[in-house]
Parts: sequence; C-alpha cells; structure tokens
Amino acid sequence: MTRREWLEAYRRAWEQADVDAAVALFTEDAVYRSSPFRPPSVGSKGIREYWSAVTSSQRETQVRIGEPIEAGSKMAVEWWTTMREGENEITLPGCLVLRFAEDGRCKELREYWHVEHRRIDPPEGWGR
Repeated sequence: MTRREWLEAYRRAWEQADVDAAVALFTEDAVYRSSPFRPPSVGSKGIREYWSAVTSSQRETQVRIGEPIEAGSKMAVEWWTTMREGENEITLPGCLVLRFAEDGRCKELREYWHVEHRRIDPPEGWGR
C-alpha cells in the first residue's frame, strides 16, 4: 500500500465509521495521539477503543485530504472534515503527522485539530 492509498483508506474508514478498516492501517504496536493533551491510544486494542468511541456519534461525515508532504518514513497532511454530531453541525480541520513502518502501515500518528460548531467549507485553494 502506498502512502496515498493509506490516506484514501483512512479517509474512507473515517467517513464510514469503519473501525476494523481503521485499525488495519496501523501496526499492532502503533501509537495514536489524537491530541497533544490526551494520553495516546496504544496498539490495536487502544486504537480500536478510541475509534469506536469517537466515530459512534458522528454522522454525514465528509473528509477531505490535502496534498501530503513526505520526508523519509514521515508524512504530514492537512485534513478538513465536516459532520453532524446529534443535531449539531461540526467542522473539524486538522493536520496528521505520520510515521510509517516498512510494510506501509502507520506506526505513529499525531494529530492537531480545531473544532467549530457549524459547517464551514474549506477556503479557496485549500489542500494544495
């Protein structure tokens, strides 16, 4: 799996709230940091628990992935997500910083994001 294929699989997993597909993208001992202020989710079990919890209330999720920047085993990429949580519309733009294993799976993910409690489309030229 190429890294761009990985990003597309991650996007699909998030939009479909497919926990199994998401967990399969990571090594068994991967570290998933969803926020710099939270403890990481570690390993397949931890990632499964995190994804199950956060995607359970998300509906009408649309994930856009920007143009990645790659250096060695690392990649950074912007994302822009809109969704519904209950009756609320949410916009969640952010950035993933990824480190990959030789087999193409991710072994470390760090993400930084901001939430707005309304639907906002990305600005002109976003993601290039």
